[in-house]
Amino acid sequence: MFMGEYQHSIDEKGRIIIPSKFRDSLGTTFVATRGLDNCLFVYPLTEWSVLEQKLKTLPLMKSDARAFTRFFFSGATECELDKQGRVNIPVHLREYAKLDKECMVLGVSGRVEIWSKQTWDGYYEQSAEAFNDIAEKLVDFDINF
Repeated sequence: MFMGEYQHSIDEKGRIIIPSKFRDSLGTTFVATRGLDNCLFVYPLTEWSVLEQKLKTLPLMKSDARAFTRFFFSGATECELDKQGRVNIPVHLREYAKLDKECMVLGVSGRVEIWSKQTWDGYYEQSAEAFNDIAEKLVDFDINF
């Protein structure tokens, strides 16, 4: 399980350090793709395989299902850690997530998210104010704290 948040810089070659606490669970090879809210989703190969199987069950005749899977899979790329624990983020993913200099690397249960610090700060500020309201809605999913 991934948890925590870490601030790192992305270098001019598009490389970012993956926190050491995430490396063992991610493995040396993993998948990065476009995520929701203008961040990147990073999955260990085992999690990616499970997600892929679930998405394959979406009905092809539904335009939303086609659009989501097209967007999600077309951005996906297999990544590898280098000896320094860095990963090279492809240009199309850096552009999507607006990764420029300062980034946030977050652990979110079965995946890692990579955000531009500016986007994360704005999202966090907005979501922190609504956290109680969001938590209240989760009761519908049988999640109690």
